[in-house]
Amino acid sequence: MKYLKQFSVILFITFLGEILKTVIPLTVPASIYGLVLMLIALQTKLINLDHVQDTGAFLIEIMPVMFIPAAVGLMDSWEILKPICAPIILITVVTTLIVMVVTGRVTQFIINMERKN
Repeated sequence: MKYLKQFSVILFITFLGEILKTVIPLTVPASIYGLVLMLIALQTKLINLDHVQDTGAFLIEIMPVMFIPAAVGLMDSWEILKPICAPIILITVVTTLIVMVVTGRVTQFIINMERKN
């Protein structure tokens, strides 16, 4: 029952993100609205972390399973993707490195800010 309650909270926040997507005329995905709403709710203590933590951990654990249909779709489209495979790999490697560097710098900045406080 605990998991059902926690999943309902996550689903409700996701639904609010879908509503915001239809109301706000921006090209932001509904999932981003939902994540921002969840962040705001957790930061303002509107929702306690205990109310979503176990189900959130479960959803993160099963996340790799959600990528299987996309991977099968890519394998099915191999003939189309074959000519552009090298540029896609290069772009993926470069952007992954950029994200890693920026994430590391931001994390170091936040840790240093917390040490000063």
